[in-house]
Amino acid sequence: MKMNFRRIFLVKCMLLLFPSVKCSTTNWIYTAVNETTFFSIAAAGSVYDATWVRDRIKLLQIKDKNVKYYANKEQCRCKVFLNGTLQIRQVVKEDSGTYKVTVYQPDGKLKAEEYTVFTVQEPVPQPILSAECRNKTVSVVCEVKQKTKNETFTMELTQDKIKKIQKNATRLEMHMRSSGTFRCVVKNQVSEKMAEKVIKCSGQLDLYLILSIAGGAVFLVIFVILLIYCIRKKKAERLEDDDDERMTRARQVDSEMVARELPQPQCNPTPKQLRVQQRPLPQPQVQQQALPPRPRPRTQQRTPNHPRERP
Repeated sequence: MKMNFRRIFLVKCMLLLFPSVKCSTTNWIYTAVNETTFFSIAAAGSVYDATWVRDRIKLLQIKDKNVKYYANKEQCRCKVFLNGTLQIRQVVKEDSGTYKVTVYQPDGKLKAEEYTVFTVQEPVPQPILSAECRNKTVSVVCEVKQKTKNETFTMELTQDKIKKIQKNATRLEMHMRSSGTFRCVVKNQVSEKMAEKVIKCSGQLDLYLILSIAGGAVFLVIFVILLIYCIRKKKAERLEDDDDERMTRARQVDSEMVARELPQPQCNPTPKQLRVQQRPLPQPQVQQQALPPRPRPRTQQRTPNHPRERP
């Protein structure tokens, strides 16, 4: 505890003795080749005197709005603005390095001192994705053909949730037991390129394919059974219809033969037939006691009528 208090007291004394001392800051900037980049100053307020240095080599200075170049302006391809921002056009890999800016106040006191680590990178090459089926496994290879010396990038090979990462490699290989979609990504701080491919081995049957084949076979068997049943049912119905038709024809022939043998009833009955039809039916007679036979009456002979004579 005593050592901590001593350190705190020492820092406070340094701040009191040197109040104008500012802490330096460091920034990192990445830019692709042939692009334009800007180095800004984080210190607030206007800039009176600012000097830009790259790797201890002075580039330029702006003081009281006047610019002074220490390096060749054409080779430097640099420019400074009134707020102290440095611009470099069409950067090349040789422009990489540590840049330092020192800012002073009009009274000569140090206002700020900032460092920027600048890196120029080339775009990453296009990855090539290939696969090979070996003994029920899938061997996937991601590789790049073009690689510049001292070029740094990261290579990622993924399949679903499985990922394999390697830095500064030109070849990355992965062995899997299942097919699917594989993706290879090559990237650095300024660019990123990707290759994606769906890989399926012909000798590898997954569960869904097996179930699909089995389901299709079952459906085909059921369809054939239903087709045979429908054909037999249709044939039986046709035979029944033929039997019914034959029976109907036989009945019609029998009825025609009977109609030919029986006399045809008269359409308009005669008056005699009407009287016979209207005559009441005989009532049943009640048995009477046997009576003795009565004598037959005598018949009187009629005298012939003679014609009268005229007087």
